[in-house]
Amino acid sequence: MQEIKFEINKTGRGAFFFEEGGKRMGEMIISISDKILTVYHTEVLPEMEGKGLAPKLVEAMVDHARTHQLKIIPLCPYVSSAFKKNPEKYRDVWYKK
Repeated sequence: MQEIKFEINKTGRGAFFFEEGGKRMGEMIISISDKILTVYHTEVLPEMEGKGLAPKLVEAMVDHARTHQLKIIPLCPYVSSAFKKNPEKYRDVWYKK
């Protein structure tokens, strides 16, 4: 299984992603500001679909939020759906206005 990597720049924008052969095969675009992690978009290339990689991106992002005491705003439809399907699993990190 691919290792999920994380990069963030000094403005607080970044991504969780995985690569294969030096090519980015899937990513989750995020930003972090004021203890809030906002998820904008999750995408896995078509040839990598069905391998359980998008859920691994979600789990890596949630683990990061828990480790750093961040709350998550799931603007990304995929992440929002995952949160809504398992509200108890994500209750501690889900930021609801």
